[in-house]
Amino acid sequence: MFATPAYAQAAGAASSGSSAGAIVSLLPLVLIFVVFYFLMIRPQQKRMKALQDSVAAVKKGDTVVTAGGLIGKVTKVDESEVEIELGTNTKVRAIKATLAEVRPLGSTKPAND
Repeated sequence: MFATPAYAQAAGAASSGSSAGAIVSLLPLVLIFVVFYFLMIRPQQKRMKALQDSVAAVKKGDTVVTAGGLIGKVTKVDESEVEIELGTNTKVRAIKATLAEVRPLGSTKPAND
């Protein structure tokens, strides 16, 4: 059986077209990853960086919220721990990494407003 030149050219064109088809079929996956990065991953990284910076800069007098939901005023700051006053004569020690939010001094509103 003889292969005609026209058949050989058609086979060559089909093989080069399949690589372009593979790129086109991967394009939606790449586009989805880019959208996820800019809409979900990058903002989350920014929030985590801001939280780490605020926890590292916590100082006496700041109001903090722990991961367990306790809200109190910082009375003492160590390298890796903080002492939090939850109420009158009620103080607890917490690891800095467990702080979920740091509210700067004077940022809380009175309860009756």
